[in-house]
Amino acid sequence: VGADTQSFKAALRYILRQDPDVVLVGEMRDLETIEAALTFSETGHLCLATLHTNSCVQTINRVIDVFPAHQQAQIRTQLSFVLEGVISQTLIPRANGGGRVMGLEVMIPNPAIRNLIREDKIHQIYSQMQIGQDKFGMQTLNQCLADLYGRRLISHEDAISRSSDPDELQNIISSGNAGLRARQRAS
Repeated sequence: VGADTQSFKAALRYILRQDPDVVLVGEMRDLETIEAALTFSETGHLCLATLHTNSCVQTINRVIDVFPAHQQAQIRTQLSFVLEGVISQTLIPRANGGGRVMGLEVMIPNPAIRNLIREDKIHQIYSQMQIGQDKFGMQTLNQCLADLYGRRLISHEDAISRSSDPDELQNIISSGNAGLRARQRAS
């Protein structure tokens, strides 16, 4: 900005004239940037972007909520067709004190999730993520935290403090599923 283009807004308008394969938007801070990212995606370009949120569901809500109420139904429809995935990440101190380990929440839109987005039932996406772990490669942050704790990579205290639903996390840990994915990979 300032050398190659007059403004970020102007750069967004001219990106498609450059025939890109992939567009990296960076942080989507405003309506104009989110609109541009949706346009890039609708025109068949892989568009990667970042957004500061704490979960995959919160990310979808943030994208939709930035638009005026009268546009949100249209945006939900657009998003349901172009969204290819959402990854939410957090860094957690290692149990041994040697750095940090990444906690991930992964959502891959399957037909059910795309439908929930269109029907404004975003709050139900989390349950689809819970059951989509094996078939679609999705995982909730709690599933990841339980796995990291089960492999002794993070402490119980840090797992609980990072969870948005500590009771659910404790249930996963207590059920003996903590570290299950690591044991499955080893066999």
